[in-house]
Amino acid sequence: MGPYTILIGLSLAVLLSYLFDLTARATKVPSVLLLLLAGIALGQASSYWEMPIVVPSVVLQLFGIVGLIFIVLEGSLDLRLTPEKFPLIQRSFLAALVIMLVQVGAIAALLHAYLHVGWQSCIVNAVPLAVVSSAVAIPSVAGLGGEKQEFIVYESTFSDIIGIMLFNFALQDNFAQGLSVVTFGRDVIAVIVVAVLSTALLVFLLGRLRAHVKFFLLFAFLVLIYSLAKKLHLSSLVLVLVFGLVVNNADLLARGARMQRWFRPEKLAAELQQLKSITAESAFLIRTFFFLLFGFSITLSNLVSWSLLFQGVLIVAVLTFIRFLYLKYVAKTDLIPELFIAPKGLISVLLFYSIPQNMLIGEVSENILFVVILFTGLLMMIGLMLAHRTPDMLEV
Repeated sequence: MGPYTILIGLSLAVLLSYLFDLTARATKVPSVLLLLLAGIALGQASSYWEMPIVVPSVVLQLFGIVGLIFIVLEGSLDLRLTPEKFPLIQRSFLAALVIMLVQVGAIAALLHAYLHVGWQSCIVNAVPLAVVSSAVAIPSVAGLGGEKQEFIVYESTFSDIIGIMLFNFALQDNFAQGLSVVTFGRDVIAVIVVAVLSTALLVFLLGRLRAHVKFFLLFAFLVLIYSLAKKLHLSSLVLVLVFGLVVNNADLLARGARMQRWFRPEKLAAELQQLKSITAESAFLIRTFFFLLFGFSITLSNLVSWSLLFQGVLIVAVLTFIRFLYLKYVAKTDLIPELFIAPKGLISVLLFYSIPQNMLIGEVSENILFVVILFTGLLMMIGLMLAHRTPDMLEV
């Protein structure tokens, strides 16, 4: 293909994604679900016209990593840390933590019972199936507003962070030994320290950069710090969340003359709207190409299997049942739309591709992952439709 053909394809992909966003607002069908289906259709068309195009997994991972950074940053830039929000933050963190641990345990037990694979491999393969994708959830609930939207943003982001930490914990050579707990605790302390230092540096730069090009310079620093922390096996998504929260709440956090000089909240407030706009548009662009490419990489013929569909339905049923029990009897909160909005997506794909070869379970393939992503996307669509039809239930 020539360069102009490629440019035409990229431009059409962006236009198509924008149309899907408009469709999602009207129909409550998640735009990422439409992007996945469009990607599958493009893959089938390329096969039919005998134009084989292979999407390397490293390309998906690159789009996924950068997309995850921008999407979490976009969500955190809309959150305020007022005292009355602390119960909501605590509630969403506990929901993400407890649901994640129970779901991973249940899926790992199923894999261990039916496939007779070691517990470590089962847990490693279960985490991508249990983690809630903030990349799908955050843009999908943009129209909810209020505490429900904030709960889902916080919960999905915490789920990403906890999922990554649990995944790294399960990958340790000394897994299930006492030393692994010490190592895990050390990593938690390390990521908190790195998050505080990197956020202080980034906020300092944002308040003082005078160059015409500064936001993408800031993003480059953020991606650099994120990647370096990831190379050290730290849950570097915490860095992105903390940075977004600090920038959007600088007026609340900058107490005292020294903090005022460092944070310059008036300067940050002047830059905030432009930062939000650029972050949102970048997240939209990267999300578009990631989900189109992921759908393109799926072989449709491999999905036409009753056994595969049954396994996918069973996994989603277990995940949803556990979520129902927690929300109904532990959190004692609303079920609509919270019960249905637990999609799998970008973070699930990234974790799946990060599983070492010796821990991969053949039966837990990329195809099952796609089926789970598809079914949880359909459940999210149902939840958004129910919330839209019963606006009185959106009040807390």
